[in-house]
Amino acid sequence: MSRTLTVGFDGSPESRAAAEWAAREANLRGLPLLLVHVWEGVPGPLAEASPLGGKTLQHWSERIPREAAAGLRSRHPGIDITTEQIVGSAFEILPDLVKDSELLVLGSRGLSGIGGFMVGSVSLAVVAHAERPVVLVRAGEQAADEHTTDPTGLPSATTPYRPVVLGLDTESPDETVIDFAFDAAARRRTSVRVVHGWNPPPYYAYRLPADLEYHGELTTRQAEDLAEAVLPWRRKYPAVEVVEESRWGRAANFLMDASREASLVVVGRRVRRSPLGAHIGPVTHAVLHHCTAPVAVVPHE
Repeated sequence: MSRTLTVGFDGSPESRAAAEWAAREANLRGLPLLLVHVWEGVPGPLAEASPLGGKTLQHWSERIPREAAAGLRSRHPGIDITTEQIVGSAFEILPDLVKDSELLVLGSRGLSGIGGFMVGSVSLAVVAHAERPVVLVRAGEQAADEHTTDPTGLPSATTPYRPVVLGLDTESPDETVIDFAFDAAARRRTSVRVVHGWNPPPYYAYRLPADLEYHGELTTRQAEDLAEAVLPWRRKYPAVEVVEESRWGRAANFLMDASREASLVVVGRRVRRSPLGAHIGPVTHAVLHHCTAPVAVVPHE
């Protein structure tokens, strides 16, 4: 089956923003776009009690992705856009559906006055179980948000893209996550800002706080580890400018700050086949809830 970009679409403002983002991404990748409307249906007694009737309710639900696709085609000519409606649970259907997709795009409500995402339980569950990358797009996301402002300081979708921000763990750097970020930057003709947050080892607390020499050694070592992890991708993508940031502190905080000037934030999710269920990790969880840019979560072994 050919690769596609898949959007979980329900007609909400956040899913409409996700569909617009996915259309732009499909254009960058030269891939078709699939809008999937997962409809849980209406139980028989409720359908009969409704003044519209079960068939009319289904007809209205089918119009949601069809009309959205028509609007996308008019705004993004040249992209092959199809729709599909599936009756069932989004939590169960979307992770399986995305196996044959390049990535899955979902929407999340913006937090008014705070910025970032309000990630629902279904979206978190899909992120935790999907075997392909999942991108979450906040409500209100605009094409201009991914670009630098114009010379007058106004938003513009024609200026260069903002950097792609990559959260990298140097203790276990995964090539799938790194390559996703560099590929996204290359398609956007922008830079990669690699962010690494680190904390000193436990025994560091027993050393004198004023031991600046030892702190300097730790800082240098972390920076060297980051440079070593990124070096193969500097060679693979020579046209992509790379900015490396290795800082002492919580990685999630640094990624949240960096997201304000990013076109996309890329983080990894370690696949854990545990009887206790899937997890997304504390850094990825924090990034999903608080980053202001679209976030790509890339699963890896």
